Amino acid sequence: MTLQSRNRPFIAAAMTAVALVAGMSGANAWAQAPGSSGAGAGTATLSSPLAGGGLPAGEGAGFHSPQSPIKPLPQRSDVVAWSSLSNLTKKTLKTRIEPVFTAEQKALDKTVQRVQGFMVPMDTKPGQKHFLLTSVPLTCAFCIPGGPESMIEVKASSPVRYSLEPVVVEGHFQTLTNDEYGLFYRMVGARQVQ
Repeated sequence: MTLQSRNRPFIAAAMTAVALVAGMSGANAWAQAPGSSGAGAGTATLSSPLAGGGLPAGEGAGFHSPQSPIKPLPQRSDVVAWSSLSNLTKKTLKTRIEPVFTAEQKALDKTVQRVQGFMVPMDTKPGQKHFLLTSVPLTCAFCIPGGPESMIEVKASSPVRYSLEPVVVEGHFQTLTNDEYGLFYRMVGARQVQ
């Protein structure tokens, strides 16, 4: 089995996601995808979400476009609210941006918490042990849906099945002031819960 044939399901999923964002049907996306054998192959261009005709630009951390084909997160009282996590200020230093956590955010550090969000996988496996959890879904396979205040790095104790639907994970929550990747939040020893 070649690398290309093994990656075909993931390429198809990526093309479907791009097609949804661009407003095309799956078949039309394949027909217009560069390198495809359909009519018009190599002729499609995707516009930036910031340019005219594309999706509207966000309105800050955790903005969920009303045009998204994926429903926003349902309201839950048993999870940390993203509005609580994204409500912080940032201090610009010489070599990095440092979060200035509120008392509420500091109280979450080193405690067991539940968070609900959309999974951003870190590899192509169906079960993810290391992924990002975001407050809004991806609009493109190459774009991060917000700043570091709207995502959590998750290190799970057992694989969490990848889904476009929201997932809820529970684990040891950490606030990060000087992460090498610029993240503000991490959850370790996490497991998926209902």
